[in-house]
Amino acid sequence: MRTSESIGPLFARYGLSRSVRTGAHLHAYLLKSGLVVAFRNHLISFYSRCRYPRSARAVFDEIPDPCHVSWSSLVTAYSNNALPREAVGAFRAMRAHGARCNEFALPVVLKCAPDARLGAQVHALAVCTALVEDVFVANALVAMYGGFGMPDEARRMFDEAGGGQNAVSWNGMMSAYVKNDRCEDALEVFREMVWSGVRPNEFGFSCVVNACTGSRDLEAGRQVHAMVVRRGYAEDVFTANALVDMYSKMGDIEMAAVVFEKMPEADVVSWNAFISGCVIHGHDHRALELLLQMKSSGLVPNVHTLSTALKACAGAGAFDLGRQIHGFMIKSNADSDNYIGVGLVDIYSKDGCLDDARKVFDFMSQRDLILWNALIGCSHGGQYAEVLSLFCRMRNEGLALDINRTTLAAVLKSIASLEAICHTRQIHALAVKMGLLSDSHVLNGLIDSYWKCDHLIEAYRVFQERCSDDIISFTSMITALSQCDHSEDAIKLFVQMLRKGLEPDPFVLSSLLNACASLSAFEQGKQVHTHLIKRWFISDVFAGNALVYTYAKCGSIEDADIAFSGLPERGVVSWSAMIGGLAQHGHGKRALELFHKMLDEGVSPNHITMTSVLSACNHAGLVDEAKRYFDSMKKMFGIDRTEEHYACMIDLLGRAGKLEDAMKLVNSMPFQPNAAVWGALLGASRVHKDPELARMAAEKLFILEPEKSGTHVLLANTYASAGMWDEVSNVRKLMKENKVRKEPAMSWVEMKDKVHTFIVGDKSHPRTQDIYRKLDELGDLMSKAGYAPNVEADLHDVDRSEKELLLSHHSERLAVAFALISTPAGAPIRVKKNLRICRDCHVAIKFISQIVSREIIVRDINRFHHFKDGTCSCGDYW
Repeated sequence: MRTSESIGPLFARYGLSRSVRTGAHLHAYLLKSGLVVAFRNHLISFYSRCRYPRSARAVFDEIPDPCHVSWSSLVTAYSNNALPREAVGAFRAMRAHGARCNEFALPVVLKCAPDARLGAQVHALAVCTALVEDVFVANALVAMYGGFGMPDEARRMFDEAGGGQNAVSWNGMMSAYVKNDRCEDALEVFREMVWSGVRPNEFGFSCVVNACTGSRDLEAGRQVHAMVVRRGYAEDVFTANALVDMYSKMGDIEMAAVVFEKMPEADVVSWNAFISGCVIHGHDHRALELLLQMKSSGLVPNVHTLSTALKACAGAGAFDLGRQIHGFMIKSNADSDNYIGVGLVDIYSKDGCLDDARKVFDFMSQRDLILWNALIGCSHGGQYAEVLSLFCRMRNEGLALDINRTTLAAVLKSIASLEAICHTRQIHALAVKMGLLSDSHVLNGLIDSYWKCDHLIEAYRVFQERCSDDIISFTSMITALSQCDHSEDAIKLFVQMLRKGLEPDPFVLSSLLNACASLSAFEQGKQVHTHLIKRWFISDVFAGNALVYTYAKCGSIEDADIAFSGLPERGVVSWSAMIGGLAQHGHGKRALELFHKMLDEGVSPNHITMTSVLSACNHAGLVDEAKRYFDSMKKMFGIDRTEEHYACMIDLLGRAGKLEDAMKLVNSMPFQPNAAVWGALLGASRVHKDPELARMAAEKLFILEPEKSGTHVLLANTYASAGMWDEVSNVRKLMKENKVRKEPAMSWVEMKDKVHTFIVGDKSHPRTQDIYRKLDELGDLMSKAGYAPNVEADLHDVDRSEKELLLSHHSERLAVAFALISTPAGAPIRVKKNLRICRDCHVAIKFISQIVSREIIVRDINRFHHFKDGTCSCGDYW
């Protein structure tokens, strides 16, 4: 026989174990014995714990005049069973009934409050009833205000507790700050808590670790970790999960592994945190290994695990595993989840299975913005027009108002590739309309799209109007200026960026190096190199590659070699840049040796590498070697021959005088010869004095590039070298009729950050008298050393003495003379020329280099010539 004293604890025990049937039997016994009235509140709590809120309500309704305890029990029953609206309704009915509030009801209803307005009303009631001083009520108010985005109000409630805070109070305050992205404030609260003598518990530790994660404060996280270990909470699952998440998100994967492996029993949250961290920081293969270990441990991956695993599959190229995961999800009916859908669209697109990606997309019952962005962002493997079609469909399906920066950035990327200026302007207008033009991603997308559509002025206007001291925007604009042959403006913009106090990153410095390379601005390139060293960016692979390329283009192959040797990782871009640099500087055999070293190190060449290799053979006259590489390119490396490869090979054969072989190769090309091919033949015709071939090549070029004067000039020079002056006259007449102006030969030299430009017979320079005096001095010394002018190099129809005078005043000689009188003895001289150096100047500068004991580096339109001790690096073959 049960006593009344034992019945209450029995209901509590049955409720904890959810023994519904046993409790119901006891309820029936109480009804029969007439004792039910005394235990109605126990019954409400029992049914609440057993997840039967309706039964709890039925018991409550049998109470003729429920007291405040009964009302509180009902409110709690609804709250514990995830029925917040019913809990609030019960609380309002309680107030209407006149039952007084207690310290148990108020925290519960604050937890269920749907908005801050009701929470404030309950707060006012707590003040009126003096329950605000109760620690449970105060803690609930802190949590309520924190949950509704009012952390300052939460802090005021916390402070008004007047020293009566317990560990729950401190945890609640930290949580309020973390929820509202004020993680630094949360860390400060934790410090206050420790100094006040309150011992953190496992919930406090997990909360402060999350604050360290949110504030990206790894050092503080390590200190908290040490405290966790000292206090004996290292094996607590909540704290350990928070630590794994923190180390993973901040890139310390090895420390995350240490915490993870010490956990007595990792749950799904633990695995997800570790796997997600690996994916975020590019450890995709490790993430997939963890996924297999998780499966072996008996735990079933959830939707979050699988969506993260799909990202890892896409990153690691494990497409077959991705399909297996898709099959697993179909069996478990998880493939309709939107996060899963995004992962599947991504992996199928990267695998080139665009139809499968589209099928997954069409299968999804609900297509939110993230899913649309995933499909649009894939760019369909280069099918950019399809992206525009999808974007139009997205807008037609009613998602126009939901378009975000990710959508527009992806669409702009496709538009830039299509070079579609009208679409660029439409997206520009849409961005203005939606207020997205201030977003850096959209802004940079517009800059990129405008300049790729050959509308650099509009790109610069967007930058000037909307730039908000954003380093990414400066990078985009500097890149655009550099790529559009406005390298001087790119350098000026970089100086403006520095004046604004913006710290350059490796990307903007890489773009700036490319600008310096385009200008052959050696001194500016060295200054950018200084920025890289100063900011510890020298190990950045993009900046390192750009540095190699810049030094090679600026005429210092030695500095390029040093930069190349200092690269921590040398990929195919690095090797190609160095091989191409050696080729341009006339070191053909060294370039081929480096190519073989690249192959020995297991780096596979690409089409750019092979162009550099053929160029090296071209500049060194290595015809047989070039033929071998050209013929075996597909078989050895799987690289299809491009128009550039054919043009390089035809140029090589032409330079070597094998004009028939060059024409055979032209006729065997699998595509129509382009301007580069006919230009190579025209150049070879001039060198080897073949006017008939020159005429044929020129006729093709007149059609392909009618606006270029170089074709007329080369044709006229070919006729002149063959003594066909009537034909020369006809070409000049044709140029006059077509209003084609010959590009003047120009040379320039950089001196103390200033560029000095010269043309033939130039007398506009401030130091003209000194320059010509130096030329006369050099002329006498050269004559004594055995120099004789090669008047055949001048193709004007004038007498010999006038030809000699014209040759002696060529632009490159003026630039060399100016450099000699403006630089210290022994310093190398760097001269740039916009056209090919003539044969007489080539011979003359060899003599000058020997007379003045200087290295003279001349970069013409084709290559670099290093003149030293009377010889040239090209070996007189160019």
